[in-house]
Amino acid sequence: MPEHRSRKDAVRNREAVLTAADTLFSRCESPEEVTMADIAAAAGVGKGTLFRAFGDRVGLLRALYEARLEPLREAVETGPPPLGPATPPRQRVPALLDALLCFKLDNRHLAVALEESGSASPYQVEHYERWHGLLRAALGQIPDLTDSDFTAHALLAAVRADLVEHLAGQQRVPRERLRARLADYTARVLAPGPPGQSTTED
Repeated sequence: MPEHRSRKDAVRNREAVLTAADTLFSRCESPEEVTMADIAAAAGVGKGTLFRAFGDRVGLLRALYEARLEPLREAVETGPPPLGPATPPRQRVPALLDALLCFKLDNRHLAVALEESGSASPYQVEHYERWHGLLRAALGQIPDLTDSDFTAHALLAAVRADLVEHLAGQQRVPRERLRARLADYTARVLAPGPPGQSTTED
């Protein structure tokens, strides 16, 4: 019984920490403002509990990010079109990028904090590799695209967390305008024929 109660306490503490971190990152002006001590205090646990459960600040950020990302991951891996694997690649790539943009708009501060945790490079964090591989595989199914690896990098650059924060947070570009710009940019990249030719109206 004591061991069972200990496991229940650990699960409860973990959920309390994730909830507290979620709230703090949602309210902060800058991700750097939120410390492990702040999160521990808000969750009502000791700092030692945080480090035992998550290892360090990066581990906590990753756990919170993955928890928020889970519904989107399920839609991408097993869901129906336009995000699911049965979607034709020319329709799936724009849908994936739009979903990722919306996720980062909804989780701006957390996304910036996580991307900045990869030794000052967003390309070294696990979730970047996952999205790059997903896009590269979809792009590789489009016959007239010759470099799916670079194209996946270029498309992901358009939804980098620091760019999304700059446009949405500092320049106050409306959400729907950002989505429309991304859709147009993606259409230009995927359009058959010479580079820059778009299948959408400007």
